[in-house]
Order: sequence, then structure tokens, then C-alpha cells
Amino acid sequence: MADRLNLVFDLDGTLIDSAPQIHDAANKVFLQRGLPPFSQATVRGFIGNGVGVLVERLMAHQGLQRDDILQAALIDDFINIYEEAFDRTTLYPNVSTTLLALSEAGHRLAICTNKPEGPTRAILRHFGLAELFSVIIGGDTLPQRKPDPAPLRAALAGLGPGKALFVGDSEVDAATAEAADVPLALFSRGYRKAAPESLKARVIFDDFAALPQLITEIAPLL
Repeated sequence: MADRLNLVFDLDGTLIDSAPQIHDAANKVFLQRGLPPFSQATVRGFIGNGVGVLVERLMAHQGLQRDDILQAALIDDFINIYEEAFDRTTLYPNVSTTLLALSEAGHRLAICTNKPEGPTRAILRHFGLAELFSVIIGGDTLPQRKPDPAPLRAALAGLGPGKALFVGDSEVDAATAEAADVPLALFSRGYRKAAPESLKARVIFDDFAALPQLITEIAPLL
């Protein structure tokens, strides 16, 4: 197959809508320490750079002074809750069938996310998707996290040589793709704040059912 691609996917805001779950977990860990809860809009706006940055931003939002011990404890509590909580996380429409179709078409699939690797693997198992991805790079797999290009490059190295496309939803993903010199397919229903047209994506789509045909069309041009 001449146009078999290495396809690397972000997770939160791309394959899954996890904002309600992240909001719920964040409120639980803050409330159990006597700290005020957050609105979902506030938490959603802080998603994208990993758990450590999320907790740091939430602490700052409440006006808390920097406290490395408290931050580390909140991070640990968050991961412990979030790794086993799936009731408020959903796949975006047509994700499962599209990923299966891409795999069956010969494309090689990987995950590159700032979510810790443990919760990433757990959520993929929960939705029956784990076997489709031969490489999974989480936010704690390497010393670096997106938008550093190292995680995306590691995912591609694990897939082997070939043309590549990164599928993401946010400014972080756009910056990662640009830094790694990998074209971006932007899912426009995720967690970005900027206009889609500003993120230098090769293609923009709002329904995963459209992705296989888009890949077929752009693969010869990559």
C-alpha cells in the first residue's frame, strides 16, 4: 500500500471528551482538602498541558501560594481518582469505527498525549481501543511533554519509517506538530480556544467519519 501512513493521535479533546471527568476529579481532590470547587468551564480551559500544569493552574486560579508539597499531593490524588473513573468520559462520534477502518486499511496508529500513561492505557482499554495502537506515549513517558516535539517524535519512531500525520485538537497539538515538522489534522470540536484556521493545520474536520477520505486525499501530498 503506497500511501500507508503513520497516524499519531492526541487523546483528550481529540478521541475522547474527558472534560466532565476531569472536572469531577479536580473538584473531588480540592474539596477533600477543604478547597473550593471549580466550574466546568474553568477546568476545561486549563486542559491540554498535563496533570501537573492543570493542578498548578487550578491552584493559581484560587489564589493559592506556590506549595510543592500540596501540589504533589493534589496530583497524586487526581491520578488515583481519574485512572479508574470513566463514567463521565465519552468517545466523540464515529471514533471507534474510524480507528478500526484506518487500522484495517494498513495505517499504523499511535497515541501522543499529555495525559499520564497509566490513565491513558486504562481509558483505551475501557473503550476497547488499546489493541489498535502499537505505540502509546503519555505525559510521563518521557521527561518532555507536548508542545515539546520529543513525545511526537518518539511516537513516530516507534511506528517506524513512513509518511506521518498528527491528529489533534488544540493549540498545544498545533505547536507540537510545527516543532516536529509533522503535518496536523485538526479536529475542530475539541478544546482549542483559537480559531481553527489560525493553527496551520493541513486539514480541519469536525466528524471522524470524514477522516479516512481526507487521509486518502492528502496522503499522496505528504
